[in-house]
Amino acid sequence: MTQKPMPVAADLFGDLLDTTPQSRTSIRDFAPGLILTLIAALAASWMAEHYGAPRMLMGLLIGLALNFANSDTRLHPGLAIASTTLLRWGIVLAGLQVTLWQIGALGWGSFLWIAGMIAAVIGVGVLTARAFRLQTPFGVLAGGAVAICGASAALALSSMLGERRTSQAQLTLVLVTISAASALAMTFYPAIAHLLGMTDQQAGWFLGASIHDVAQSMGAGYGFSDPAGQTATIVKLTRVALLAPALALLALQFPTEDGKTKLRINVPWFVLGFLGVVALNSFVAVPAMAAQAGQTAAQFLLLMAVTATGIRSPMGMLLGAGWRSAAPVIAATLAAMVFGLAGAFLLG
Repeated sequence: MTQKPMPVAADLFGDLLDTTPQSRTSIRDFAPGLILTLIAALAASWMAEHYGAPRMLMGLLIGLALNFANSDTRLHPGLAIASTTLLRWGIVLAGLQVTLWQIGALGWGSFLWIAGMIAAVIGVGVLTARAFRLQTPFGVLAGGAVAICGASAALALSSMLGERRTSQAQLTLVLVTISAASALAMTFYPAIAHLLGMTDQQAGWFLGASIHDVAQSMGAGYGFSDPAGQTATIVKLTRVALLAPALALLALQFPTEDGKTKLRINVPWFVLGFLGVVALNSFVAVPAMAAQAGQTAAQFLLLMAVTATGIRSPMGMLLGAGWRSAAPVIAATLAAMVFGLAGAFLLG
């Protein structure tokens, strides 16, 4: 009797069942997939720098182009590690971009508005998913990615939900859609701010609250003006900081065991790590060189995770998803824009 293969790298709740045998746990087994992911991520980084394209989008596209390599089972252990473990460490190191003082500088009114906006945008994603007869977890994935920090949030939410609730094809679809939406927002939202006659403070608030990814949000803000860029950075990083409590609250709605709710809150370890790094960055004077190195490492780890996700994605399921599956991301994007505009005029 053949023993059922055990997972080599499970998601947060043990839902991801990889077909790699349990005995294959040596560095040699992980090397092929990690090396492929590293080379692809370096290529994506080079192309992004030379052609001005979003780095995460380039990593995803190159990963999808290499999707044929996923048929080689020797790559599976390394790809699994890149798309899970490296992702979580990247999220932890992303805490070096945020301090509690930056969040406090916004004031309680802005903080509560941003928190409420995140909840509302996730709600729009869920309602849109249900309206198009898609699963609720997919709506959470799409809405949360738009509401918090784009591709990084999508990866973190997917890790929390597990593949029983959101498949690799659904994750890839969200990553593709949200990368395109973020690029369009970075291009057109500053023009909207000019058209509406916003001040630097209002424009920064709007751009920081509504654009998906950190880099695009900051780029749009500084493209408007330096003061707008500073405000956009603070607002956007406040959204990033709320990733941790959002994941913790959603973990209550999606417990470890199907149909059973535990009294103990099972907070993901990388969420606690993220909060710990934010606290460290707030109370300890981290040397500028170390902080920059940590931020660079975080961005590259996330880039590798996105690239590995593209390589691992089941293209047949992705191509068969149809336009309906993009609806939650589109609806959440429009909702974020509306809430961002309202917040800019009321609080900016």
